[in-house]
Amino acid sequence: MEKNIVTVFGSSHADPLDKLYQTALDLGRTIAELGLTLCNGGYGGTMTAAARGAVEAGGHTIGVTCTRFGRGGANPYIRQEIPTFDLFQRLNTLTRLGRAYVVLPGGTGTLVELALTWELLNKKLLSGDRPLIVLGDTWQPVIDCIIQAQPDAAELHVVPDVSAARDILARFVL
Repeated sequence: MEKNIVTVFGSSHADPLDKLYQTALDLGRTIAELGLTLCNGGYGGTMTAAARGAVEAGGHTIGVTCTRFGRGGANPYIRQEIPTFDLFQRLNTLTRLGRAYVVLPGGTGTLVELALTWELLNKKLLSGDRPLIVLGDTWQPVIDCIIQAQPDAAELHVVPDVSAARDILARFVL
């Protein structure tokens, strides 16, 4: 496993006029400027935005796609596509590749990605010290609910903006 891969999870429904799209674009740019590789699901919305930001800043991108989705390949900013058969293989690949994770706002797919990654960290099924960074307050009610039920849950970092995420990535991954 390369030590410089950051897996980004987020909505496939953000369009270029959304604030969330701009946030993902800035995040991708930041990841590339740190000399890190961006990995995500490879499709639209925040996945396109983050990959675009990384590529425009000279970075490398990996898209983990799913043949069961029938979407016809990765977005144009993905430089290395890893096709998987189903959602479970895709999720496994996204979590195994990442040395760090950033979770953006999203829907049920992003919720699954957050929950799975957090659980793998809880059970120490991912080697090394891998930060889980949650950008913004969208997931705060879910996080609060889990921490109330499981006070010893693995640490995650809830940050307000890309700059704060950058500080954590620079500290853990570089």
